[in-house]
Amino acid sequence: MKRSILIAAAALSLGLAATPAWSGDAADLARAKGCLGCHDINVKKVGPAYKAVAEKYKGDAGAADKLAAKIKKGGAGVWGKTPMPPQPGLSDEEAHTLAKWVLAQ
Repeated sequence: MKRSILIAAAALSLGLAATPAWSGDAADLARAKGCLGCHDINVKKVGPAYKAVAEKYKGDAGAADKLAAKIKKGGAGVWGKTPMPPQPGLSDEEAHTLAKWVLAQ
């Protein structure tokens, strides 16, 4: 039993265990900034599911920069008629952190 616990603890410390999609600093940032009020990882809410966003930008080398700019400036028409409000309170670093996290879904 102790050996199983030690192996599990070692795997967690090395990042080898499966991590849920909602963990980490970026997920905490998304919660803190209210992103999850309109978005979800798997399900379309007011805005698109993050998995759908990641799929749309798959293979686009400039996707993180584009998405970070869209997060800060807001916009409409890409995912339907409902606009995403601008998020001017986000720093550039926060916007890029969120964009990279969304694209990793």
